[in-house]
Amino acid sequence: MTTPTTIRQVLMCPPTAYDVCYEINPWMHVENRPDRPLAAKQWDALYQVLATQIGLTVHLIQQPPECPDMVFTANAGLVYEGKALLSQFRHPQRQPEVPYFRTWFEQHCYQVITPPPNCHFEGEGDALFVGDVLVAGYLKRSDICSHRWLTDTLGLPVLSLELVDDRWYHLDTCFLPLEAHLVAYYPAAFDDYARTVIENNFETIPVREEEALRFACNAVVIGHQVVLPTGCPQLTDALQQRGFVCYAVEMSEFLKAGGAAKCLTLLLR
Repeated sequence: MTTPTTIRQVLMCPPTAYDVCYEINPWMHVENRPDRPLAAKQWDALYQVLATQIGLTVHLIQQPPECPDMVFTANAGLVYEGKALLSQFRHPQRQPEVPYFRTWFEQHCYQVITPPPNCHFEGEGDALFVGDVLVAGYLKRSDICSHRWLTDTLGLPVLSLELVDDRWYHLDTCFLPLEAHLVAYYPAAFDDYARTVIENNFETIPVREEEALRFACNAVVIGHQVVLPTGCPQLTDALQQRGFVCYAVEMSEFLKAGGAAKCLTLLLR
């Protein structure tokens, strides 16, 4: 399998139509809309770190005006060995994004596969590789039925984790794969059984609430390079002690919609 250390391409969406026009998670408040010029600067800073400092090929998809959340490309699907497992969004507000992502995947020669009817799946937001293991979250956005579909489609085992706090509604907001057996995570985002599964399968770096609220776990990991939001000194120190190189990017305007660095980045395996 292709491991995270060999990923050299990602998909991003410039925030030309990014806004908070509705409320579908606890972070979103229409009276607290993002500063769009500042959001554009923050997005560009993330882009520059990924493209220039880390040296990734960053593919771009354009944002149509009716899709203000499309900047969060991690939710487009899960890409693995030439397949694009397309998302099936729970909220109607995000469903208009799907045809645009489908077209992009098809134009780039991916085999596009859709979830079963009435089975919600929100892509890499809720499905993350830890080495050869696929870890998937459910309850808030993705349905657990999607985990059987992932197993059947990819021929891989899936570790299922239940999310219990609406603030951490996607797995990638509270769970950060780092190496084949190492993850960082915010324990209170998970039920007791999920915490046991995580602790029994991986070496863990617990993230404190104050940094979880900064979306510390919503980071992009490329080999031993980690791009994470600013304001997370404790996780940064823990990573640096383990030999990771950390890049901090300000994500204040995207936190207003419940996203940060990883939400803005889809890994193309």
